[in-house]
Amino acid sequence: MTLLSLDLSYSESVLYFVFYASITGYNFVKYFGVAKFRHRRLANWLKLIQILSFICFILMCYYAIKLKLNTHIFIFCFALLTVLYAIPVFSKKNNTLRNIGGLKVYIIALVWTGVTVFIPLINSNYSIDSDVVILGAQRFLYVLVLMLPFEIRDLKYDNLKLSTIPQKLGLKKTKGLGVLFLVIVFLLEFFKNTTNEGYIVVLLIVLIITGFFVFFSKIEQQKYYSSFWVESLPILWLILLLYFN
Repeated sequence: MTLLSLDLSYSESVLYFVFYASITGYNFVKYFGVAKFRHRRLANWLKLIQILSFICFILMCYYAIKLKLNTHIFIFCFALLTVLYAIPVFSKKNNTLRNIGGLKVYIIALVWTGVTVFIPLINSNYSIDSDVVILGAQRFLYVLVLMLPFEIRDLKYDNLKLSTIPQKLGLKKTKGLGVLFLVIVFLLEFFKNTTNEGYIVVLLIVLIITGFFVFFSKIEQQKYYSSFWVESLPILWLILLLYFN
């Protein structure tokens, strides 16, 4: 989406690196704790996930080698955030970035933005101008909005110390904040020096659909409401961009 929005050429090394790094990082964050405490009696499904993650890690390293040196610096920063998100490196207690009150969604949005916006551009030696900064701000806010249905769903499970957005604001204000962020994302598009009608139309369609998903989010959700439908919205965005392009 970043390459398409800025009219950049296809970069195999960057895209494959991001793809395999996403699988590696996600599985590391999600299953590290489970594997750590149950390593002697791991279920077959978890063993398969470990094998898949290891293969993706090797492929991630292969494509990382092909990237430029300055890109590696940024990769290291986001990789460090991912590690600190899952592992209490500086404390014997379970004090990860994930468990610091109110910080979780912002760390996720920051890593997503860095990996999907800035790493492809830095590797392409693309100038970080005002349009890129706006794109980064849009991506950051959009990921925050995508997190809200998950945060609402997890209200009945999350520890109050996490201070998630729904815990602090309540359901109604959380949904209102999500809609406000989507409006800001759309308005920011008109502050760019370069844009086009097709991209604006796609952006509007995706933001409206996302707004509906946020508005109809509730604590008792259907199984795949967030973990499939909301999760697939960026894929829908990409498909629409490819179609209109």
